[in-house]
Parts: sequence; structure tokens; C-alpha cells
Amino acid sequence: MVSLGCSGCGSEQKEQPAFHTSGNREADQRAEQRVAKDQQLKGQGANSNTPRSNDKDAPEKRSLFERLGGQEGLTKIVDDFTTRALADPRVNWERKGISRGGVLGVGATSAYWNPSPEAVGQLKKHIVQFLSIASGGPAHYDGKEMTGAHKGLQITNAEFDAAVGDLKATLDKMQLPTDEQKELLAIVESTRTQVVEKR
Repeated sequence: MVSLGCSGCGSEQKEQPAFHTSGNREADQRAEQRVAKDQQLKGQGANSNTPRSNDKDAPEKRSLFERLGGQEGLTKIVDDFTTRALADPRVNWERKGISRGGVLGVGATSAYWNPSPEAVGQLKKHIVQFLSIASGGPAHYDGKEMTGAHKGLQITNAEFDAAVGDLKATLDKMQLPTDEQKELLAIVESTRTQVVEKR
């Protein structure tokens, strides 16, 4: 769906991609594909009829943060998503059966995370803060840096995919428009290289 203009003429401007929001082209494409696949399964068209606002004459588009309902909207999304992902054994957010550190199994420690109400509350707060910043909202984050927070947890692509699938189910449940879903999923997809250790 990403379209480029004439690349052989130095004097012509390249057409801006119709959809590119996360700063990571691969993440944008994966989000686009996930939404398109979901639409096909539901028998809907693959293209959104929502007008794009990358036209210079169009009114300025509100930030994704605003279109998701601001802090209240993000909190609702994260509440539903976190509950869903914690209950999904494919995600294994608790990291059951995973060890970190050590050499050849010697000196390794369990990576188990106890989902106590306090721990889950902190997790939700940090996800909301991260998504707020990434979607154009208030810039305040007091959690760990993304790579450091997931180091040694041996998160796989399949587990990451399952979590993204759970987020997509939340967005569908909340009936968020296609464009907002694509943009939010692209933001999450852009963190894959910082989260996944086992490809």
C-alpha cells in the first residue's frame, strides 16, 4: 500500500507514502498487513475509505493520542489489552519456564514475573506512558528503557505476535477506526527489535 513516486528523475519530488507513521517502514507494513488480513477474514474491503490528511490543503490532522481519546482512551485500551494478554498463554507475560543469565544453565535465575496487582498496575502505567509519548501525547515516562526492560526474557517473535494479536482484538472490541488501529499497531510493531531476543 506504500506508494512511491518517480525514482528515476532527480528534479521530481517523491510522493509521500499514504501510510507511514512509526518511523519504521517494516513496522508500518506489518501493521498494514495485520489490519488487511483481519478485514479479509471479516469480508470487508482491504482499503479504508477514511480520507487521508497528508494533502497540504486538508485541515491539520489531530494527533493519534487525541484520536484515541487522550489519556482516558489509552487507559481503557491498555486495561483491556493487559487483561487479555495476561490471560493468553501464547504471550507468556509471566515468563513461566524461562531462565535468564548463567552459562550453560549454571547460575541462571528464573525470569518469572509475579503479576501482583501492584506489578500489573505499574505495567499498565508504563504502557500508557509509552503509548502516550509515541502517539503525540504528554511526554512523561518513568519506566525502564525498552531494550533493558526486556533483556534476558527470551521473548520470541511468536510471543510478540500473540501480544499484537491481543491488542488488535482489543482495538476491534472498542471499534476503533482502521486508520487509528494501523497507526497504533505500527507503533507497537516498531518496538519488536527492542523486545524480541529469540527470532
